[in-house]
This record gives sequence, structure tokens and C-alpha cells, in this order.
Amino acid sequence: MTTYAVHCNGRDATAEELAAVAFGSPSHFTAMQVRGGLIRGLDLHLTRLRNASQELFGQATPDDEIRAHLRAALAVSPADVSLRVLVHAPGDPFAAGAGEPEVLIRTASAGAPPSGPLALAAVAHERFQPAVKHVGEPAKRFFLRQAVAEGCDDAVFVDREGRLSEGTVWNLAFWDGTAVVWPVAGMLDGVMQSLVKRQLAQLGVEQRDAEVRVGGLAGWARGAVVLNSRAPAVAVHRIGGEVLPEAPDFVALLHRAHEAEPLVAP
Repeated sequence: MTTYAVHCNGRDATAEELAAVAFGSPSHFTAMQVRGGLIRGLDLHLTRLRNASQELFGQATPDDEIRAHLRAALAVSPADVSLRVLVHAPGDPFAAGAGEPEVLIRTASAGAPPSGPLALAAVAHERFQPAVKHVGEPAKRFFLRQAVAEGCDDAVFVDREGRLSEGTVWNLAFWDGTAVVWPVAGMLDGVMQSLVKRQLAQLGVEQRDAEVRVGGLAGWARGAVVLNSRAPAVAVHRIGGEVLPEAPDFVALLHRAHEAEPLVAP
């Protein structure tokens, strides 16, 4: 029988420990795909968890402890899983201070991304503390549901300056014909995004950061994708009212960069 893990600090989580998260304990998380018990970009996930814990709680669980908890969860899970690490601070959610962070890990069936190409609705929204991957954030689900009701696949956010930032659960990337273009705005720097960036650099692919605005994409963008922990690139063919080419070579390039990142053991 296939089993999966729901652990707290390296052991089976109790109902009381899960209730603390369900009923308001502040928390953040990272999500990853595990293949053959190995992980791509583990160092980036650890950095994300460390930085977010310092930001939210003023302290962080050491990397070695996180890795030990990962090993414990993977030891009782299939070789290929989707894995989520959630860090929360137990105690009174309305108190200024927080207890020592606890680490919850859940493994589940390996996820598959949408096939694309996607149509994205452009909506005005800026996330609170965008550098932290918060648990919850109901606005993301609200805008996704609203986009689907309008005939789109998902939504992408536009900040108060009119710049494209990120999707509900995605980062954005564009191709201008010679370089990969990464939007400049307040956003969560995704692990997949950071992983792909460093491997593109190793491959000698030109990259640049730029403010990207709705209303002028068709004049320069030769392709667009979204990317997250489940996919290094899913083609986007429309953002708002602008139609974009699917750019299969651009999609293949980002997949190649992803494959160049080594799988490592926790």
C-alpha cells in the first residue's frame, strides 16, 4: 500500500500540532518535486525557509535539522512525490512574540503541470511581504477563480506602477528573441526561477531584468511562460488582451536549463 508522510519535526504529526496551523499560527512554506528520493535546488529551498523564518519569527531552524526532517519523511514515502515544507510558530497568534519554529512536512502524489498554452487575466494586486511564501493568501485563489470564470486559465498580477510581477502560484519569464527577460517588481523569487536562472548562466544564455508592462508586449515579446515548482516552463499565449507566440524553442530552453540542475539527496 502506498503511504505518504505528514510529519512534525521529523515524526508523525499529532492532531494538536496540525490544529495549531489550521487555526491561525503564522506560517510559511516551500514546495518541491522529489524524484527518486532526490531534489533539485535544495540549497535554494533551504535559503528560502531560513530567510522567511528570520523575517516572520526572528529565528530559523538550522539547515541540518530541515534536511534530517526531509530524510525522515522521504523514508516512509514513495520515491517520486510532491513535498511541502511548512514552518510555523506555535503559541498565541495575536502575541508579538513567537515560540520556536516547528517544521511540518507533507508528501503527496507527484504533481503534473498544466500542458498550456495558458491565457492569463491581468489583475491589479500586490502581495503583502512578497518575498515570503505565506500560507493561505486567499487573494490568489480569489483571482484564479475570477480568471477562470472569465474564460482564462489563471491570473497574473499588475502592481500600482503598471508592472507585471507574478502569477497566483507562478513566476513569469519572457523571450525577446535574444535574451530571457525577467520582470522587475515586488514578487516572490521562486526556487524554480532561481534554479533556471543559474543554469541559463552556465549555458551562456543571455538574461536581463526589465520592467514589463501590459499594453506593449506584442511589440517585443517573442514568447512568454510561467514557471513554478511543478514546471520550468508552461507556454503562455495571452496576457490580458495581448496575444503572444507560443515559442516552443523558448519553452525547450528552460526545460533544458532545469534538467541541467543536479538532483541531490537531502
